[in-house]
Amino acid sequence: MSHRPPNPSGRVTSAKIVIAGGFGVGKTTLVGSVSEITPLTTEAIMTSAGVGVHDTRQVPGKTTTTVAMDFGRISIDRDLILYLFGTPGQTRFWFMWDELVRGAIGAVVLVDTRRLADCFAAIDFFEHRRLPYLVAINCFDGMQYHDPQDVRDALAISSDVPVVACDARNRESTKHVLISLVEYVLTMRRTRAVAPA
Repeated sequence: MSHRPPNPSGRVTSAKIVIAGGFGVGKTTLVGSVSEITPLTTEAIMTSAGVGVHDTRQVPGKTTTTVAMDFGRISIDRDLILYLFGTPGQTRFWFMWDELVRGAIGAVVLVDTRRLADCFAAIDFFEHRRLPYLVAINCFDGMQYHDPQDVRDALAISSDVPVVACDARNRESTKHVLISLVEYVLTMRRTRAVAPA
């Protein structure tokens, strides 16, 4: 993993990253595992109104859901602070996504390989808005069941979009995902800067 050159100005740079994905994929867990502040969450108890709306068969024991956003913060080094905004996973809250992505440098699309179709809408959303994103395969139970290339093929995404495995419960694993996204965004910006007009 490459490291950014030191910031000679000594100024702290901050950046906004959006964490997206389907219902119950681990977005709240990811934000909570890496945030150096107590994360702000908007979890609500799921009620009978969600029957037929939430498919909880693949996420047994899930009793709450995000109804607005999750928010956390992590200092990657002395001069880079990332602000994390986790999106709600259900389609009825997607009206908030435009506001949540405003000013973001990029996004993490967290996927559960048992329910890959749940992340198609998030990928389409970021591609349509030309927001750089990477795909993070959440390895539930600490097991990676599918090769990243197989996931890339199944999602039909560009070969330059990073696909990485992670454990959303593990701080170091999640931090690696965020650093990979920042490096990808910086590479894309450098490439655009030198591309002929």
